[in-house]
Amino acid sequence: MLKVGLTGGIGAGKSEVSRLLVSYGAVLIDSDRIAREVVEPGTPGLAAVVEAFGPGVLTGQGTLDRPKLGSIVFADPGRLAVLNGIVHPLVGARSAELEAAAGPDDVVVHDVPLLTENGLAPVYDLVVVVDASPETQLDRLVRLRGMSESDARARMAAQATREQRRAVADLLIDNDGPLEALEPQVREVWERLTERAARA
Repeated sequence: MLKVGLTGGIGAGKSEVSRLLVSYGAVLIDSDRIAREVVEPGTPGLAAVVEAFGPGVLTGQGTLDRPKLGSIVFADPGRLAVLNGIVHPLVGARSAELEAAAGPDDVVVHDVPLLTENGLAPVYDLVVVVDASPETQLDRLVRLRGMSESDARARMAAQATREQRRAVADLLIDNDGPLEALEPQVREVWERLTERAARA
């Protein structure tokens, strides 16, 4: 089994790279999706979040009010650390379960947005970074996701710098161009991953 960490800044196009890798045969473990699953209604994760932050972080339907919680934790590093202390171990445990279920010859891709920020590069056999210029990221966030420019810039500023991400990359995918320029690069990366998996 080859364990691959996949990361990139917000708006760099990591989701599209994940989708392509899955289409070639990768087993995807998506940290963001798992982070949502571990705080769904009825989970111990949601109970722990409510205990830490109060019932005000719930919607009327009893689900987590993400914007409300975000406004609390992103303004206060201490509160963010509390939230991460609840969610990260749950995500880690679920990721480990999913990885254990993969076959010995599989290429397992862990999609981890904050891989660089959390110093996780050494956990993986290889790290793939999806790279785009800050200008491209900003344009995509505003034009495609409908964010305000100030919100997009704040989200980008909260992440690792482009240089920090590039420094942990074993393989780099340049996603500054159009979508059709991305696919051949991802296919080439996939070929290198499968070769490495076969050697392992």
